Amino acid sequence: MHGLIDTHAHLDEIEQIDTVLKNARQLGLEAIIAVGQDLNSNLKIIEIVSHYPGFVYPAIGLHPWAIGNMDPYDLASNISYIRQNLPVAQALGEVGLDYDKRVLKTAGKDVQKDVLRQLLEISVEFNKPVSFHSRYAWKDSLALIKEVGVKRLVFHWYTGFSSTLRELVEAGYYISATPAAEYHDEHRRAVREVPVDRLLLETDCPVPYGRENKYTSQPSDVLRSLKAAAEIKGIDEKELAMQTTMNAKRLFGL
Repeated sequence: MHGLIDTHAHLDEIEQIDTVLKNARQLGLEAIIAVGQDLNSNLKIIEIVSHYPGFVYPAIGLHPWAIGNMDPYDLASNISYIRQNLPVAQALGEVGLDYDKRVLKTAGKDVQKDVLRQLLEISVEFNKPVSFHSRYAWKDSLALIKEVGVKRLVFHWYTGFSSTLRELVEAGYYISATPAAEYHDEHRRAVREVPVDRLLLETDCPVPYGRENKYTSQPSDVLRSLKAAAEIKGIDEKELAMQTTMNAKRLFGL
């Protein structure tokens, strides 16, 4: 299958990166959006991109999981780096809100929202698309995104409410399918309900997937995302591959 795009990959966490990316090329991937989570992650992403121009594209961000471990100086440094370097990145990401109780213990809702607002305002200033993380925070996320005026955004690995999904589609945003679409009920529902012109593919690698037979994902597993999404939607795989690639190019300006 040629021309697929993995729109959300943590390449800085992948071992044997040269072999993994060579395999991805051989299996027909056209591009990968490599997302960052904090300053160190962003720097690693930029370094990886320098070795794979035209194949790997950088998104720099600040994950809500990272916020709770930062003092005010570190937080300001991370945001400053993003402001200075987002103009030459492909997108802002990974950023978002996470209301899992383990995350809220170190980074409360108000803190997360304040940081996210600053980051989204930077994305609007430089007219960059956003790769967005939301867990148990879908309504708050969408409200803040719309309030700030973000025009281009993907909710990666969406598992939220159908009502919020309809709202985000109406607002012109996207969701992405991961290999979890093979078995995760809420994610499968979202993939089923989203229009094909608002669907992307991703892996979130090296996240582990599977229930009985677990495996550590890599960019080539975007093929699994494609196959699962095509089965859910009853669409030919080649047709869906072309559509999702066109969607990704439109969103990320590739």
